[in-house]
Amino acid sequence: MKILVADRISPLGVEFLQNQADFEVVEAYGSSTEEVLDLAKDVSAIIVRSDTKVTKEVLEVATELKAVGRAGVGVDNIDIEAATEKGVIVMNTPGGNTIATAELTFTHMMCGTRPIVRGATGMREGKWERKELKGSELRAKTLAVLGFGRIGAEVAKRAKAFEMEVIAYDPYLTEDRAKEMEVEKVDLETAFSRADYLTVHMPMTEETKNMVDEEAFAKMKDGVRVFNCARGGIIKESALVDALKSGKVAVAGLDVYEQEPLPEDHEFRTIENLNLTPHLGASTAEAQESVGVEIAEAVAEVLQGGRIRNAINMPSIDPKDLQVLSPYLDLCQRLGSFARQAAKGSVSSIHITFWGGIVDFDAVPLTRAVQKGWLAGIAGDEGINDVNAPHKIKALGIKVETIMSSDSVDYSELIEVKTVSSEGQEQTVRGTLLGKSNDPRIVEVDGQAIEARPVDVLLVVRNVDKPGIVGKLGTILGDCGVNIANMSLSRAEEGQWALTICELDHEPADDALQTLVEDPDIHEARISRQG
Repeated sequence: MKILVADRISPLGVEFLQNQADFEVVEAYGSSTEEVLDLAKDVSAIIVRSDTKVTKEVLEVATELKAVGRAGVGVDNIDIEAATEKGVIVMNTPGGNTIATAELTFTHMMCGTRPIVRGATGMREGKWERKELKGSELRAKTLAVLGFGRIGAEVAKRAKAFEMEVIAYDPYLTEDRAKEMEVEKVDLETAFSRADYLTVHMPMTEETKNMVDEEAFAKMKDGVRVFNCARGGIIKESALVDALKSGKVAVAGLDVYEQEPLPEDHEFRTIENLNLTPHLGASTAEAQESVGVEIAEAVAEVLQGGRIRNAINMPSIDPKDLQVLSPYLDLCQRLGSFARQAAKGSVSSIHITFWGGIVDFDAVPLTRAVQKGWLAGIAGDEGINDVNAPHKIKALGIKVETIMSSDSVDYSELIEVKTVSSEGQEQTVRGTLLGKSNDPRIVEVDGQAIEARPVDVLLVVRNVDKPGIVGKLGTILGDCGVNIANMSLSRAEEGQWALTICELDHEPADDALQTLVEDPDIHEARISRQG
């Protein structure tokens, strides 16, 4: 498999890939857009930093592509939507530059507290501005951290060491985590109003864009100090300019911008109480080595069929959880496939319900497995995987609902896939795993109990409950050379409709199936295939 390293990463990362027998590594640093398009045609993975753009056009020509690795955090240079549609995994390295970015943030905070930059510049100019350059202290000041992930938490640790009071805004921060870190969890309004210092550590999304704007500055104390070493655009630049000029913000420090590189004529360059650095967050030798090796290992593991780490467009599963979930993922995929083939009419929604011990796990990978199974075998939808299955289901106009039920059931774990057609018709299939070997079983179809293994080829028959049907099935299948590996029978009431599922070694000829369909005692006969 060929791996394109389009931007320069740590030599140790490149060396790791070169030492893998499965890979051919192509180093193409500083390539033009046209060169990247040509090089990408037969690669299995592309590794970038922030320079090379993995556009929709690149993804379209890269027909063998399985993964894109970003040596760093931000993925603005990768078309995530196009990658997801193509089933390409996009991964980053959120942990590799954590300390580097946290330390740079604190450097900005220090320079915004003591006039280090102006003092150093003045000394080079022959000045001695000792009396003019009075600063402040961090001790006893309130630091508001917006976004309390890895980097925000590391900044908080350093602030506590300087005896600052730390408050944190993050919708996903739990009270237990806040207590553990000795910080106070607050809402956004409180963070703005109480901050002496404010730093942002959030991804750039529709929700966070311009989060710190004119209204936010109006709620802050006069003389607040503001810092952004996360992503450009979280702090609205025009609002910051006005706040700096008016004195609302005493000092600000920025490492990231809405447009990078920062234009030469940008107004930021003229404001004295604003310290600027050229996106240095991850620019330490240690961070670059860490993210380079980390992304190389992650890409190699994906291509070799191992676990997926830090994926942007699909859930990453802990290896221990994956070991437990693997048989359930297979069962979910098989139930999804069975449900699609059993559905009547145009399906408008899929409802997936989990019972028992499995509800303690993340439902997202399980739900994706159902969706992947649903799509498998549909003409024209090749290359279905965990990445693009939800996107393709959505494109079909099908709504998906996942339910984690606390109700008691007859099994340790139970999974149901229910389809609802646009006409309101419902079909259901339920499955579980049996025994220590975790053998998958279909245990109910449309409310009728049965036990059948969801093997690659199933014959599903609904027939009148009368003598001779089983013999008839065996004769017709035997005449066309199809062996029945196992047969499961179920009936609602004596003399009424019965359900029969036959596990077949291979698929029967069309004329044999037609013979079954035309039999007056058989209401339905269909083949259910996996894949």
